[in-house]
Amino acid sequence: MAKKVQIQLKKSLIGSNQTQRQTVKALGLKKTNSVVTQELTPQIEGMIHRVRHLVEVTDAE
Repeated sequence: MAKKVQIQLKKSLIGSNQTQRQTVKALGLKKTNSVVTQELTPQIEGMIHRVRHLVEVTDAE
């Protein structure tokens, strides 16, 4: 069973490039402080790594 994580968009997308905006959208985040729960797959890990300065990741129960 894959580990689940909560991803929260902590910073605004203003000033970020188009690739980062698309990555945040693909993660399911829309507005600042929005939270989604995802299974931690290698693809999701890579997406989080690309926007790690914009998001906060915590373990989901």
